[in-house]
Order: sequence, then structure tokens, then C-alpha cells
Amino acid sequence: MLEFLRGRDVLVAGWGVSGRSLIEPLQDIGARPIVTDGGGKALAEAAELGLGTATTEDLLEPDALQRFALVITSPGWRPDSPVLVSAVTEGIPVWGDVEFAWWVDQARIYGPVRKWLVITGTNGKTTTTQMTHSILRAAGIPSVACGNIGLPILDALRRSPGPQILAVELSSFQLHWAPSVRPEAGVVLNVAEDHLDWHGGLDAYAAAKARALTGRVGVVGLDDAVASALARKSKARRTVGFRIGVPADGELGVVDGKLLDRAFTKAAILAEVGDISPQGPAGVADALAAAALTRSIDVAPQFVKEGLQEHKVGPHRAAFVRELAGVEFVDDSKATNPHAARSSILAHPNVIWVAGGQLKGAGVEDLIEECREHLVAAVLFGQDAAVIAAALARHAPDVPVVELNSGDDARMGDPFTEIEPDAVMARAVRVAAGFAHRGDTVLLAPAAASLDMFADYTHRGRSFAAAVQALDEKDIGRTE
Repeated sequence: MLEFLRGRDVLVAGWGVSGRSLIEPLQDIGARPIVTDGGGKALAEAAELGLGTATTEDLLEPDALQRFALVITSPGWRPDSPVLVSAVTEGIPVWGDVEFAWWVDQARIYGPVRKWLVITGTNGKTTTTQMTHSILRAAGIPSVACGNIGLPILDALRRSPGPQILAVELSSFQLHWAPSVRPEAGVVLNVAEDHLDWHGGLDAYAAAKARALTGRVGVVGLDDAVASALARKSKARRTVGFRIGVPADGELGVVDGKLLDRAFTKAAILAEVGDISPQGPAGVADALAAAALTRSIDVAPQFVKEGLQEHKVGPHRAAFVRELAGVEFVDDSKATNPHAARSSILAHPNVIWVAGGQLKGAGVEDLIEECREHLVAAVLFGQDAAVIAAALARHAPDVPVVELNSGDDARMGDPFTEIEPDAVMARAVRVAAGFAHRGDTVLLAPAAASLDMFADYTHRGRSFAAAVQALDEKDIGRTE
């Protein structure tokens, strides 16, 4: 299955976490990994480890790629990257690291073939993956959460003793480069505008997500129009759905505050809504998805309940930070697109919304129209703050908006002025607290990516939490 790689050069495109995870498995099957990356520092690090390296410029020379039996790309490399385009043109196969991991598993390089439970969607992937793993642990099944959640699949396969089941979080990028994966069960939670610049449009983005629906069981979120429509195109042998409402036959849903399975049995109560973390519709939807995946492999209802009770939300995912003078502060920095922010806002009746960053071409009009009744005020910062402010002016004109165009007099988006992101966040939190009164929630749900100001969404969340901890009761309800 992988014999064609023995004794041959394999190009590893991208020296990130996934690239590093490829090296030992390639060497274990007798291939010679050669690393390429756009950064000189990355190539120097690979060379220090004794690996062969090649610059992208060298690889674009005539016939330079002919030495390679395979190119394995980082999920971040776009399909139109020159090296990848050249490889395809020259007839050299291009795989993603997930595709390679799938074939390593199928070849039994590191033990018996595992069952893959694949989780994808625009939002909720990590929470659902963690919930799925928690249920599997409760059932006593050797398992691991891996993939886009942080642990490369290849590293999970190489563990000893090895897991029987992989709870695999996969992004649209990873699925695009993994056409052969056929999971035991896979779920598409939802599909909203995100990464459209990478995929070239919503249809291509949804098609990448749909690759999770190619195995024995496919699961779709019925409350999401695009995900629900994928059920008709599912290539899984059986497709079921879940909804936050009364389930029909073949579905999972909610009845009288209880999660109910009518897909894998006539009717089984799985958990109480009140036991789900995070609270709110998004958390319940993720729990239903995790329940569907685990019920599809015959995990008993009692273990679904136990696993969901034991699961606690991870950092920066609708995480409670603090209560001060009756005001709750919630960090949902992981809400990096409008669809995620929508779920987060709708979970609270009265929200002072802290938002902004890079929208990546996504629209916020629908988000604001649907959530405006929940908004007390909005405090905005970052590259696309003005876009969000304009949408609020059109669709929620009565909501007070403060647009922080400066932090220490630094203009957002001005490449010539140094921005202190923590200072901007501290200012945003103080202003938001000034709008808040008892019973309100100050919610960081940015609806946008973080890289215009912060190192990543975790940095943004930590900055928010630090600013919240610095508040005093006198800061509450004092609009500046």
C-alpha cells in the first residue's frame, strides 16, 4: 500500500506541527523525507536534524520535482501554491498529512487498524471532539482526541499502547487534502462562511466538509441549512441527523430538557440539557453530535450521559471568567467567525458584545439582524471594526457602539504604528464593563480572526481574561 515510497524521496511541504509528525513515519517505511518551507529558519531547523531540505524556488526549476514519489502538504498550503500546482502538473501525487496518516493506519504500520470518528464543521469542532473523547473514556474504550485539536494523527497512531478509536477533528483544509478517508462515522456540525479565500467559495468549502460523510455512518446538523442539505449528498452507508428540538425517527434531539436518541434505538434518554458544558444551544448541539458518533459504534446511553457530565468546556470556548457585581464575563475568543459569534450571543439574554478582528470576507449582517434583541451595547476593535460598526448602525441602530480606533494612540490597521493589543483589550473591557448592569453578560465573541492584533485566539482570550481580573466593582455600570 505504501511500498511505492520505499527508498524514494518524499517532499514534506511545510515545517509546522503536521510536517514534523511526518518524519519518523516516513523513515519507518523506508522513505527519505525532504523538507521545504517558505521560511529560512524552518529549513535551517530541519537541516540541523539531519534532514534534506529544498527551497520553494529550487523546486520550481525544470524537472526539480521529478525526484519525488510523493508530496505531502501541510493543510495550510493552498491548492494554488506554485509547488503544489507544479507537482500536480508533472503527475506527482499530492497528499495531505491526514491522507498519509489514513494509509499508514490502513497498512497497519503501528498496529491494528483504528476506527476513526471524524468531526468537522465551521464551529464546535473542538468541543464536539472533546465530548466524543470524554464519552469514549467513560465507556472504557482506549481512545485519543487528535487531528486539528492539536495532536497529529500520526503521533496518536504511534502511541503505545495504541488507541482503538480516534476522535479526529478535521478542518476543511485537512479534508480537502484527504480524499481517501472513510471514517467509521463522521459528522458535519454546520457550514457557514469561513475560509472562502482558501477554498474559492462556499460550495467548495461545503464540499470539503462533506468528505466526513463517506464512511459507515454520516451525521449532519439539521438546524443548519447547509449541513442539513449535505444529507442528500452524503456518501455514507447510513446518514442520520440531530436537532435542538423534538427528533423524528432516525434523529437525535431534545425533548423536555433531555437529549433523546431515536436514530440508533427506538428511544433512549442520553443526558440532561442542564448537564451540558458549555450551556446554550451550541453546547447542546455539540453534545448531540458527540452522542450520535458514539452511539453509532454502540456506546451505551449510560456512558454517553457520564461522558457528557464529565466534560468541561476548554479555555476560550464560552468559558466563564468571572462574576463582578452581578455581571458575568465570558471568554469565547474561539468564536472566530460570525456563525460562532451568533451561537455565543444567543446563549445570553443581555450582552455587551466585545468583538472585532479579521472577518476574512465573511458578512455580519445576518448575525446582527438575528442577535440585535440580545445586544445591550457593542465595543469593537481590530482591522474590521468599522465593518461591524456599519452593520450595527444599519440593523441595530439603537445599540450603543464604541469603536476603539486606537490603543495608546495607535491606529488599527496602520502598519507603521505599533499596537499594544493587551492595552487595547484592557480598554475594551473597561468600556464594556461601563455599559453593564446586574444580570448582563460581557461577552468576548469576536466574530473574526485574531491575527491582525494578537498571536492567536488563545492570546486574545488570555488578554480578555487578564483585563477582566483587573476590574473593580466601581468599573461596572460607569459608561465612559
